[in-house]
Amino acid sequence: MHRSFSIALAVAFAAVASAADSPRNAQNWSQWRGPNADGSAPKADPPTTWNATTNIAWKADVPGKGSATPVVWGDRVFVLTAIKTDRVAKADERPKPDPRFDVKTTPPTNFYQFVVLCFDRTSGKKLWQKLAAEQVPHEGIHETHSYAAGSPTTDGKLLYVSFGSFGTYCYDLDGNLKWSRTDLGRIHSRLGWGEAVTPVVRGDSLLLNYDQEADSKLLCLETTTGKTKWEVKRDERTTWSTPLIADYAGKTQVVMNGTARIRSYDLATGELVWQSAGMTVNPIPSPVRFGDSVICVSGYRGSAAVSIPLSSTGDLGDKGKLDWRYAAGTPYVPSPVLVGDALHFTQANEPLLTVLNAKTGAVVLDKERLPQVKNFYASPITASGRVYFVDRNGTTVVLKAGDALDVLSVNKLDDPIDASPVAVGKQLFLRSEKHLYCIEEK
Repeated sequence: MHRSFSIALAVAFAAVASAADSPRNAQNWSQWRGPNADGSAPKADPPTTWNATTNIAWKADVPGKGSATPVVWGDRVFVLTAIKTDRVAKADERPKPDPRFDVKTTPPTNFYQFVVLCFDRTSGKKLWQKLAAEQVPHEGIHETHSYAAGSPTTDGKLLYVSFGSFGTYCYDLDGNLKWSRTDLGRIHSRLGWGEAVTPVVRGDSLLLNYDQEADSKLLCLETTTGKTKWEVKRDERTTWSTPLIADYAGKTQVVMNGTARIRSYDLATGELVWQSAGMTVNPIPSPVRFGDSVICVSGYRGSAAVSIPLSSTGDLGDKGKLDWRYAAGTPYVPSPVLVGDALHFTQANEPLLTVLNAKTGAVVLDKERLPQVKNFYASPITASGRVYFVDRNGTTVVLKAGDALDVLSVNKLDDPIDASPVAVGKQLFLRSEKHLYCIEEK
């Protein structure tokens, strides 16, 4: 019999504040995985029930296609999308394929527009729309992917977006372009399945994960100019994971998931702080911080979860000292979510929930089936002692967090959703393939 876990989000460790630099940030959703970079919304209390006609404050059309999760700052919601145009590229306008790479997708022949949109948080009115780039992609994408998969991020002053091979851009919150970088090179993804570069900002540093099939690298740019501060090569193949920034013992670390190694870099210099054995192939879930440790998971063609002390140094190899290891039921696409000291994740992309004690790795729930949902790309979030799981058909299961499977509601929109949910204040934002929903009790 496992002991009951505290579910109060107030127990979230102060160390996690490295991802939430101010109380104002906690009132927003400034980055992928929220203010604490672990899927928690400590100041939010969103609805628990809705459908296509109930508790929908507004619904806005989003042109094109995308799976990037929105970010919210103040009264604005920012969304990325890619729009296929009717303009067919001439032969000399089409990127030449690189024969080094084995791909299973076919590059398109049409130009795509890579677009940034801003909506009013209260009304859903579109405030502005900016064209970042118009290009012909050099790769195709997996049938379930999109050309707008990396999420934007903001520090409350500037908005940072990356379309990977198609450029990284910085706007002010009114949509004025401040700088752009279109010289960072192409990304050649595994089997041509597509890209997802999500920027991470800390102070005057902007981090970009350029893991790919050759020439992988981690980039650190200046937030105000876009100039490169440092760049480190990575002995990695394609990952779609977002770096985690964590303060520990006077140093700021950048922790990155990976197949070959999980690695931590010094934010100031890019120097390697520590590394540990890697994950399964195709690491997608982002690391999360728990206390003075970082937890990494992956779940494609295998299962792996580890908790690594931030006090680590050097190469821990395959058998170095870790807090714990676990090897069952881990996620492929979705990232895990922390609720107090309980780590929640689903198996592969399936509706099988596991909960671990984040401190010890002990099992609290073991692959419990979630009702009326099929599979997940979206990562779960937590708010007000509840956990929200959104499946690819637009059905959301809401659980009461704890040491038993306690289903509060099942809510259906019948609209495909791969982007992760966002909770701010009394509102829940869901970005479907073609729409942006604001859900709020009336």
